[in-house]
Amino acid sequence: MFEDVLTIMWRDWIVLRRRLKKFILSRLVTPVLYLVAFGWGLGKNINLASGNYLDFLVPGIIALNTMNVSYMSITTVHAERVYHKSLEEYLSAPIEPAAFVIGKILSAVVRALISTALILGVAIIFGANLKFFSEPLNFFIAVILNSMIFGSICFCAALKVQTYEELAQVNTYLLMPMSFLCGTFFSTAELPPAVRFVIEILPLTHTSFLLREGFNLTSLLILLIYAIFLLWLATRMFKKLSI
Repeated sequence: MFEDVLTIMWRDWIVLRRRLKKFILSRLVTPVLYLVAFGWGLGKNINLASGNYLDFLVPGIIALNTMNVSYMSITTVHAERVYHKSLEEYLSAPIEPAAFVIGKILSAVVRALISTALILGVAIIFGANLKFFSEPLNFFIAVILNSMIFGSICFCAALKVQTYEELAQVNTYLLMPMSFLCGTFFSTAELPPAVRFVIEILPLTHTSFLLREGFNLTSLLILLIYAIFLLWLATRMFKKLSI
């Protein structure tokens, strides 16, 4: 099982290594734009009791970025299923279906971690003060769980939808609302109670909270439950392809 997972990850790493320069450059564009526009531009006019807006913004950008990177990293599964018909080869190969799912999702986690390291470097250049240095373990756990959650969501969607347009709709109706509402750019405390209740159920809210505020057992457990359930669901859906 472990060797099968590493094999899938190694295959994805070879693909990423060939495109690493393009991947790094593409991952820098959006965070830099957010930091310039919101951190330096809008942020100068915002005062927070906990510090400046740039320090508040960076954890939200990291949460948002890991969500997008992990999700987009798994979209190739849709092409392999619908267009290339190569998923059948994995199902007929002498590997556990769970190993394929875990390997693909962990590959998405690796991409998210690389992207996170890039953002941390840029944020330091911009002068942000980060909790990463005081609680690195909590930081990495939050990033990894967040990446697993949204990688699993994309895996499930890739096995269900038939076209790229439908896959993009998942992004539009699920990821985009969370991008702006789940504590990435402003505190959820400012929202009406009914809206805040719904928003605080969503995983990205808890990732933003953990990255910004530090260790919180409740938020960690919520993310862990999401990650385990969605990983199980993705594995179950993948196994059904062979039936």
